[in-house]
Amino acid sequence: MTRPSGRSADQLRTVELVTGVSRHAEGSCLVKFGDTHVLCTASVDEKAPGWLKGTGKGWVTAEYGMLPRATNQRTDREAAKGKQTGRTQEIQRLIGRALRAVVKLEALGERQIKIDCDVLQADGGTRTAAITGAYIALVQAVGHLKKMNVIAIEPIIDSVSAISCGIYQGQPVLDLDYPEDSAADTDANFVITGSGGIVEIQGTAEKTPFTEEQLLTLLSLAKKGCSELAIKQKAALGK
Repeated sequence: MTRPSGRSADQLRTVELVTGVSRHAEGSCLVKFGDTHVLCTASVDEKAPGWLKGTGKGWVTAEYGMLPRATNQRTDREAAKGKQTGRTQEIQRLIGRALRAVVKLEALGERQIKIDCDVLQADGGTRTAAITGAYIALVQAVGHLKKMNVIAIEPIIDSVSAISCGIYQGQPVLDLDYPEDSAADTDANFVITGSGGIVEIQGTAEKTPFTEEQLLTLLSLAKKGCSELAIKQKAALGK
């Protein structure tokens, strides 16, 4: 089996993590997984959600959207339709869960960090690219709070990244691009911390059900991919 991109089964696409791309946001990262490009910005809100008032805890949340020409055909902005699609809501909740898994919310105080993930160009794996870039924007926003001396304890306890894996033409492969994603027998997304903890697994048999053995193979590929992404995140943050 030859992948459309010519990559080996366990090879990531070319990954770029460019920081400081927004002069106004407290944190920002332009993340590129091959031809999938996502702009992630972090904004600090000095007010926590109402339901956290008096708890001493903060919150981390995310919004996700695709620009009209992120794909090969224009799609209308969801704002013009008056509501978000179920897919958009599901992805932004996933991003929020992934980030909160590595944050001590009580260390933030009663404030909120909002991450906006805007897909500039889509070629498969937009949610996994968004999580990987969103973490970097989050770290920068926390750094801003530390410089302002408004938080005393480091709230981020680990890194987090995400990658897609799937079974394409009978073979497990890492980091699916669109030609593979659209034709895969199985499509899965893995969210994994820098220390190897599993935050979330989303897996779907598009055709034939997959086996436990295949799932473990996909997990092994994902752990390898996220380990490489964690190294790239550290480098982007100058750590």
